[in-house]
Amino acid sequence: MVQLSGSERPALGTVLGEVPADETASVTLVLRRRSELPTVTGGALLTAAELGERHGAHPDDLAAVREAVEAAGLRVDEAHGPSRRVRVSGPVPALAAAFGVRLQRAEVDGRTIRMRSGPLSVPAALDEVVLAVLGLDDRPQATPRMVRAEASATSRSYTPVELAEVYAMPAADGSGQVIAVIELGGGYADADLHSYFGGLGLGTPSVTAVGVDGAVNVPGQDPQGADGEVLLDIEVAGAVAPAASIVVYFAPNTDAGFLDAVATAAHATPTPTAMSISWGQSEDQWTAQARTAMDQAFADAAALGVTVTAAAGDNGSGDSDTSPPGAHADFPASSPHVLGCGGTSLDASGATVVSETVWDDGGAGGATGGGVSDAFALPSWQSAAGVPARSGGGASGRGVPDVAGDADPATGYAVLVDGSRMVIGGTSAVAPLWAGLVARIAQLTGARLGLLQPRLYAGVAPGRAAPGLRDITSGSNGAYAAGPGWDPCTGLGVPSSGTGSLFGL
Repeated sequence: MVQLSGSERPALGTVLGEVPADETASVTLVLRRRSELPTVTGGALLTAAELGERHGAHPDDLAAVREAVEAAGLRVDEAHGPSRRVRVSGPVPALAAAFGVRLQRAEVDGRTIRMRSGPLSVPAALDEVVLAVLGLDDRPQATPRMVRAEASATSRSYTPVELAEVYAMPAADGSGQVIAVIELGGGYADADLHSYFGGLGLGTPSVTAVGVDGAVNVPGQDPQGADGEVLLDIEVAGAVAPAASIVVYFAPNTDAGFLDAVATAAHATPTPTAMSISWGQSEDQWTAQARTAMDQAFADAAALGVTVTAAAGDNGSGDSDTSPPGAHADFPASSPHVLGCGGTSLDASGATVVSETVWDDGGAGGATGGGVSDAFALPSWQSAAGVPARSGGGASGRGVPDVAGDADPATGYAVLVDGSRMVIGGTSAVAPLWAGLVARIAQLTGARLGLLQPRLYAGVAPGRAAPGLRDITSGSNGAYAAGPGWDPCTGLGVPSSGTGSLFGL
């Protein structure tokens, strides 16, 4: 057995005992590429066939994994070469032995989970072939980045249609585009969608649910939680791009489920125009193997022309992470292959902006995430933006977010969840807002956009507003303050009438 780099996990919760020997489980193995994927800069795109043939898993590696897995008394349930994933299942004792780990039951926040601690190992024959083993531990990996507004705290709310006008989005409806939405719980009912979009004077978009790793669309269970996230995402993206097809991928809230949903969506046919993700966690609360596997999946998506938008977090610069104390960036928004979406507080009259500042409720209801990654280096396209050093000192890293939009629940989004009308904020709403904008631009240009940042950051300099976006220069999210040009609160700014010009519109 050989120890798997980056697989260490801390113990969690109160240990209840060993996992029963007759229990079965499934895991996802991530394999190496047959050749490295060139740095994705938003240039020439690959087809799915080209990506798989050049940069997917080698058939010999897939065969070696199958042989080792079956020798360990496990079963290969699915092998997908282009995304380099192999799903494996079997009795828990066999899984624990195969990967050199002890699996225990633990209680965390009233929920019983399967927990492991320490590093994993793989058979020597798979050394350097298998890069990650995900799913042995089924602790929740992410939380939704949404904040429900109390009626007494709401000063103004907007429909997504109104926000599209405020942000002067180019006139289009997303026709011919596909928006993938990643969900780690909850569900939606068609009746809610028909009622909501009908109330906006729109036809109901085509919305399809896809189950991943056994998860399914389960509506009507948690209007204050996961259902609110699901319907917020669909209703915002669907109102901004009502003629787009929306495909919602439901997966378990584990590191394996999250990765499998992203990879399944990215490699779907037809290839999505945009992928919206409103779930996240401080990047320091991920294992290095899971974070790397996810980032590589996002690189695949970008190479295929998929623009991935992700919420930057709703808990300010600290991101609810106190280990260690200080500033923390949220993942997956901190991936350099993802468009990180921060939040503002918006006061608008009709399509006229009265004021727009950084969203920060001063501890009363949340604040936009943002900061400097501890895990990812400063991308070349962001090198001239003036990203500060990491909070712990030393070199700079990937700065988050890239862009922003209204997220303050006090000036939030009017939505319908499980039959109830409510106002929801959080950077969860900004990710589908930008995904809808991407669908509009892709429709008008006739091309998938992939990684947007090289275009957005072109010509950017510290203290200078980016062309094509409206700069937000007032407010802070805790450790960081907004100012002219890029900042770790609202990035380069919010959409404006000039955004389309960045894409030749």
